[in-house]
Amino acid sequence: MSISEFAEVIDAFEINLRTERHLSEHTIRAYLGDLESLSAHLTALGIDDISRLELSHIRSWLANMQVKGGARTSLSRRAVSIRLFTKWAHKKGLTPTDAGMQLVTPKPHRTLPEVLDIPSATLAMDALAVRVGEEEDSPKSLRDCAMVEVLYASGARVSELCGLDFESIDYERQTIRVLGKGNKERTIPLGNPAMKALKAWIKDGRPMLATDASANAVFLGTRGKRIDQRTVRTVVYEALSALEGYERMGPHALRHSAATHLLEGGADLRTVQEILGHASLATTQIYTHVSTQRLQQAFKQAHPRA
Repeated sequence: MSISEFAEVIDAFEINLRTERHLSEHTIRAYLGDLESLSAHLTALGIDDISRLELSHIRSWLANMQVKGGARTSLSRRAVSIRLFTKWAHKKGLTPTDAGMQLVTPKPHRTLPEVLDIPSATLAMDALAVRVGEEEDSPKSLRDCAMVEVLYASGARVSELCGLDFESIDYERQTIRVLGKGNKERTIPLGNPAMKALKAWIKDGRPMLATDASANAVFLGTRGKRIDQRTVRTVVYEALSALEGYERMGPHALRHSAATHLLEGGADLRTVQEILGHASLATTQIYTHVSTQRLQQAFKQAHPRA
């Protein structure tokens, strides 16, 4: 099979990712981009047949990416995507061996996530509520307040917030149902402030923006369509930019903060894992390090013999 036909192979692999793996759109785009990059590298090496793909070719491609300044996390993802592809290609009979089977995934450096302290989080939420009053319940201020409250209360991802429909909300139990990574559904509780802000947006703000294109989407853009992730990020950046020391924090900081504050409040690790939708408990455990670090800082500041 020539490299010119590689595009057809990538298309077939994309179908597999969507129908068998049920990966998120963001992950699928990243994996396909990796394959297109590998294809260009093979062409530069003079490899004109996909069946000739070897481990050395993949390693040289990854090394080339690193020389170009690829982040360690990106290199780790590329290794995962290529291993997934070579396994699939070998199973389909496109290659005589699984060239990526022995590929070692570079371990990314784990950095502790930035989180808001509880007073700052409270200040940010209160500021949004004040803005609602100042702007006389404008639909945008009601929406922005509800989105930030829900993100902080639930620890949901931006994509999950954007995907909320009316049937996702259980008013009696004060929960929302979100569709996470791998099309896995989970139910997350909301506190009274978030539920109050959500109800105010749906009752008083959403009708002013709704159009025929709104369908069942909970959160809408200014033109009445389902809100997009870029708009949500902009709203969160603006909300947090007013806080000294948190000017560059975005939506994921709210997710990190929700997890950390839950643990600091006594929630067990398994519960936080379920709320965040982490497949692995190891992913959630990083927040225990954040909590420990914050406890140590508080001890050093407050204890006379620290």
